[in-house]
Amino acid sequence: MTQLNITLDEGILKELMLGNRDDAVRKLLEVVFDAVLQAEATEQLGAEQYERSDSRITYRNGFRTRILTTRVGSLTLHVPKFRDGTFSTQLFRSYARSEQALLLSLMEMVIQGVSTRKVTEVTEVLCGTSFSKSTVSALCKQLDPAVENFKNRSLETEYPFVIVDALYMKARERGAIRSKGMLIATGINRQGKREVLGFQAGDGESYETWSEFFLGLKARGLHGVDLVTSDNHGGLVKAIKEQFCGVMWQRCQTHFSRNVLDKVPKKQRSDIHAKLTDMYNSPSLKNAYKRRDFLLKELEILAPKAAIKLDEGFDDITAVFSLPKEYRKRLRTSNSIERLNEEIRRRERVIRIFPNEDSINRLIGTLLIEQHEKWISGKSYFNMDNYFDEKEQARKDAEKVRQKRITQVA
Repeated sequence: MTQLNITLDEGILKELMLGNRDDAVRKLLEVVFDAVLQAEATEQLGAEQYERSDSRITYRNGFRTRILTTRVGSLTLHVPKFRDGTFSTQLFRSYARSEQALLLSLMEMVIQGVSTRKVTEVTEVLCGTSFSKSTVSALCKQLDPAVENFKNRSLETEYPFVIVDALYMKARERGAIRSKGMLIATGINRQGKREVLGFQAGDGESYETWSEFFLGLKARGLHGVDLVTSDNHGGLVKAIKEQFCGVMWQRCQTHFSRNVLDKVPKKQRSDIHAKLTDMYNSPSLKNAYKRRDFLLKELEILAPKAAIKLDEGFDDITAVFSLPKEYRKRLRTSNSIERLNEEIRRRERVIRIFPNEDSINRLIGTLLIEQHEKWISGKSYFNMDNYFDEKEQARKDAEKVRQKRITQVA
């Protein structure tokens, strides 16, 4: 291997010991890297500069400058040129790997909720140069293919349980800041693992928006759904009933409790909340009816409007009683997706206003991919054996009843 010949200027040595050390280190690195480039040129030529040698394969042809960004600043390097243009160096290949790692880090910072302005500040400290906000945004567009592939992937297994929700964010559109809804669906597959099924940013959560979202999920293969859990948003509920005809709908009990308690005097809310929870925890639907009736009598005197809400919504909040007991608690609310929303909110609060709708899909989509991978590689959310055993038994019982009716008619 060719030996490096490095000549240090006296000024650099003085600056290293007494002066501006960062600037001195930058200059030192320029000298070292230039020496590396010269050594590589000598090795590839088979001869030193101006050396006569039978092993020489071509001749030098000056040099070109190349800027290399490092932690201590931008280095101006002198890259040798050959007459036949064959010079190559490992130095910039190593730099390319480091640069790629830096770009990935920039994207990761944005994903974790660091604003593009802060990203430019961080890179200036670490690299001695800064990236503009538009550059960081352009880099993050490299995430788009992965997000799109995940968003449009096929859903091949059954998903007996689906939970849906929406959260709102701000984005710039047509010269104004507008509210955007992010629709999210999660599901529990046949193996008992949670998955992120889909997501979509759009203008609110109207019936049309939710219907389009559900149609997209079904087009990708969503099937085998037995129960959908959500809040009571009018457009959402209508879309669920139309797009998942025959599927049970479970109204989120947490949201329902808030709706009821809003009609109860503040002093009595704690007591009524405890009684609602006791009703939700009933061992059977028959028992839940009894606890509801006792609570209705109390509310009819204390808060008549709350009593009406409880009576009208009772059937919607008790759909889970048709499931085996071990599945009810986690499926009676949309709390699991609410916790996911909190993780999203933690990043979104930093960004505050997205530059456009695409950036919402990009950031939230990347977060959802990460969460999906954690769920799939982690522990099962449910053991589904008991559920499918009971479902099969219910099917057999229904078939017996059907056959009995046919026999009686005949």
